[in-house]
Amino acid sequence: MTSWTERILQAFPEDLSPFWMASDPDNLLLDERILRVLRDRGFEVLPFEDPIAFRVEYEERYRAAWDKGTSGTCKALILQCSATDLNLLPWDYLQRARRVNLSLADLMPKMNVSVIRQIDSAHLEKLFSAHNSFAPQVLGESMTKEFLLTHLFEINPHLMRKPEIFWREAFGLLYRGSVLPSLLAQHVAKILSDSAVGHLPIQDLLSSKSTMVRTVQASWSRFLEQQGVEIDHSDRDSGPETGTGFDIPFDHADIRVIVDTLFLEGALQPVSVRTAPATLPDWIKLGALQNPTNLRDLVSGGIGSAAAKLPAPDATHRDWTDAAKRLAETIYRFHELPSEDAAVLRPAMRQLQLEADTRLREWVEKRFQDLPSLPVAKAPVMVHHIPRYLSMRRSTGEDKIALVVFDGMALDQWVQIREYLSARAPDLTADENGCFAWLPSLTSVSRQALFSGLRPREFKASIETTAQEPSLWNRFWLENGLRAGEVYYRKAIKRTEQLAELEAAVSSPSIKVAGLVVDMIDELVHGAMLGKRGLSGQIQEWCETGFVEELFKLLIGNGFHVYVTADHGNVDAEGIGRLNQGVISEVRGERVRTYRSETLAESVPTGIDAFPFGGPGLPPDFLPLYASGRGAFVPAGHQVVAHGGMSVEELIVPFVKIGMKKEENAD
Repeated sequence: MTSWTERILQAFPEDLSPFWMASDPDNLLLDERILRVLRDRGFEVLPFEDPIAFRVEYEERYRAAWDKGTSGTCKALILQCSATDLNLLPWDYLQRARRVNLSLADLMPKMNVSVIRQIDSAHLEKLFSAHNSFAPQVLGESMTKEFLLTHLFEINPHLMRKPEIFWREAFGLLYRGSVLPSLLAQHVAKILSDSAVGHLPIQDLLSSKSTMVRTVQASWSRFLEQQGVEIDHSDRDSGPETGTGFDIPFDHADIRVIVDTLFLEGALQPVSVRTAPATLPDWIKLGALQNPTNLRDLVSGGIGSAAAKLPAPDATHRDWTDAAKRLAETIYRFHELPSEDAAVLRPAMRQLQLEADTRLREWVEKRFQDLPSLPVAKAPVMVHHIPRYLSMRRSTGEDKIALVVFDGMALDQWVQIREYLSARAPDLTADENGCFAWLPSLTSVSRQALFSGLRPREFKASIETTAQEPSLWNRFWLENGLRAGEVYYRKAIKRTEQLAELEAAVSSPSIKVAGLVVDMIDELVHGAMLGKRGLSGQIQEWCETGFVEELFKLLIGNGFHVYVTADHGNVDAEGIGRLNQGVISEVRGERVRTYRSETLAESVPTGIDAFPFGGPGLPPDFLPLYASGRGAFVPAGHQVVAHGGMSVEELIVPFVKIGMKKEENAD
């Protein structure tokens, strides 16, 4: 246990009280690692968000047990309050609970609190240690920024005045999957404004991963042409990206090593080339595809890299979303291979997928229950966080928001769509993250949670259907300050001929929030006969109709900030035998069945390899039974594309901000 964890936990001595109230303005208790240790000690943390919902849960799950002299579902409950004055809480809470105050200002008094509040919670543990070891005195705003850059991000802006040093440090951040908070990136840009790199968009490069990737991608094409490589622009509608990019010293030893890894893991995409000099160095060839062998080698290397970086048992949700993105990039490239090359790599690809799924299942069974309570201010962790996150974005100035839900879209299928857009609509940008679907990963469960902002047990009456989805979407926004005429919902959108009608609706000045369901991928999944590899060809054909880019441009053109996600993904699965139980199962999916009682759930015939997992947030009488591994409840040996389970491809979905590219000045 770290000193940071110990410092937080010492505020909650065991056996002192069954009920605690914590004033926690910085959401310190909602750090994933803190939640993990508290749960292991028998504590449960419940954020105070809705007083009515909390009252119901408090009375049903905790107080009734305490009044009987039993511990109930946990040894002790911590009511976490980030914005509510404890003195304003109901009298019976105040009378019963023990109070605790936690804040960054108290825990790190030598730091400027307004600055350290910009730091992601993942860095607080390291910062606390550095604060105790290296902060000699109380630091002002500027010195706090310098301290954070040095001790958290291992960057000294005063030494980054030469291009090769600046780019080495920028690539290092990209490799670590990190970005600087905007406040720190602005500080670095100010220091470097009169240096040899002062003409660069330093703040954007260091604070936005999408900007950095886009810039590096364009600069790589520029670098290849400087090496005498002829780039193949035949897949681009707009022709070559002339006048973009910068002269990045890719051949610098420290940068070259990082670039290789970024191509292998999919953070950068290789460029198709027509011809290349015979003297072209081998290290460049990884990012310059001239023949199918190059792509096969890239996929092979990607499989190895993804396997080596699969999360450990103590991983965080961020570790898993990062792993899911690496896996998705590799799957997409695998599907692009010629059939004969795919056949060679299929055993290694399948082994990677199975190992990833096994590790995720072990992690989910221990840690999934913490995810619903994690803070959403910086990004949603689960799909039901998305409406709340979008509401926060509206309060920061994004007055009009469109949420586009691609029903059933796996992360690798989003990568395919993104790469299509990169070639055919290069003016569109994508700022990518990932989040978790609900379990079971069914439309009626996860998509309703997505549009309602609720946990499934809070819409238990409609958990087996999506009929209430429009009213749940409307209710969320009405409760968050909008009027009925300002909220729009539409599903079953998939073809270009539907866009004119859609534009007529969303172009109304009164519409502030639009929720749209694009269901083409889900439709293709349920009719897939050739697995996900065949499905990728159908998705490509659909993309070529122009629907996706026209939809995004339509929404952006009407002033909307556009966010894209999915309710769940999909996976290649193999039949393990049908469950012929008649109406015993309430929901009869190919990867999961649900039951209303444990007795019914236990009626599964012997010989069917399946396992139960209730998970958090479900109604107590909604009991899922999952097919093990990549099995499906269809005739043994049959191959299907399905969803409902807890594989990486089903459970972790994209969450993407779509924008329009700013005009960039070339060097």
